Amino acid sequence: MTTAAPHLRWRSGYIAANAQPMEHGRQAPWPGIFIALATSAALLLAGINLWLVVAVALVWAGSLFLVTSAPPARVTAPRKGPFNQATVAQLIEHSATPLLMTENNRVTIANDAARKVLGSHIVGQDVRVAFRHPEAIALMLADEPGSALIRNLGRRKDIWQMNRQIIDDRFAVIELINQTAEAQVSAAHTDFVANASHELRTPLASIIGYVETLTDDDASVPPATRKKFLRTILAESIRLQSLVSDLMSLSRVEAEKHDEPGQRVELKKLVLASSFDAAGEARQSRIEFQCPTDINVLGDTKQLEQLVRNLVDNALNYGDPSENVTVSLHKDDNGYASLMVQDRSEGIPPEHIPHLTRRFYRTDPGRSRASGGTGLGLAIVKHIVERHRGRLDITSEVGQGTLVTVRIPELADNADDVP
Repeated sequence: MTTAAPHLRWRSGYIAANAQPMEHGRQAPWPGIFIALATSAALLLAGINLWLVVAVALVWAGSLFLVTSAPPARVTAPRKGPFNQATVAQLIEHSATPLLMTENNRVTIANDAARKVLGSHIVGQDVRVAFRHPEAIALMLADEPGSALIRNLGRRKDIWQMNRQIIDDRFAVIELINQTAEAQVSAAHTDFVANASHELRTPLASIIGYVETLTDDDASVPPATRKKFLRTILAESIRLQSLVSDLMSLSRVEAEKHDEPGQRVELKKLVLASSFDAAGEARQSRIEFQCPTDINVLGDTKQLEQLVRNLVDNALNYGDPSENVTVSLHKDDNGYASLMVQDRSEGIPPEHIPHLTRRFYRTDPGRSRASGGTGLGLAIVKHIVERHRGRLDITSEVGQGTLVTVRIPELADNADDVP
């Protein structure tokens, strides 16, 4: 047993002498190794087999190296470089808002939307050449961010809000926001209020004037004149009632414009009943029907009745009193129910046709008012057709007459789930 100790000391010295330098940031566990060697010596003195003691010592020392080994280095994703003009161009290219970047007041980047408005040639141009608007140029040359309203940019009557944000001494970002639709809606609203006020004021002024004359104690009104005044008051009251009714109808139709109707409507039956209703007993003989087959559509019954009444009433009012009005209904080759109302009249000049569906638009204001028209009939028809996902076409030939065609998608015969 005494001969084992020199051998163990020689082996320990060999291990210490041949120990490799530790990795950077890692220290050898010398205290643990000395404890392992001391324990191994004690085991040898106690008579434990030499090879078993050596194996235990090696396992002990190895475990100490594993515990104190440095963890694997963290693998970090490579950092991307800062934004540059190429990455900015890719970022904004498909934005629906026109965006531009300028460097020293020269356009360096313009996305697809901006190129469609201003043209592809603007890239590389000076902003004063690219925009050519005093308000835009003043905004570009300002030292602070700001915005300006630019008219006739790209197209005539277009209105754009230009916003400019300064990045640094060299770069700035320009944003263009199209305000044309908002301006058109505002103008249409203003025109509508003005026209509606005028249309309401005219019958009211007539009624007030005649009533004041009839109630004047000093005025001696003959019975025949009094009766004439009262008939005028009645006519103007009826006209005022019709105008208010059409205004309310137009408001309801516009409110429901985006709600798709969901009723099954037998169009032939509806067209016949509504046409007779519009004509009244005195004019029913002037209506000529051509409705060979019934057609079902997905629609709003009340609105479709109003559509037919408006079209037939217009044709009877403005057509030749001695001529018939033809109302026809058939299926076309594209799966639409086609309703056509044809009158025989003086016709409408071509320049008026694009404006016929505008509110209060009249080709002959005096004749329209005399016939009791409000100027809203075709505007209501247009909105009803749009709600039914249909199409409205108006054709006219001077000296021959006017044809109004309404096309509404036909309801398939196998649509059993529609009420």
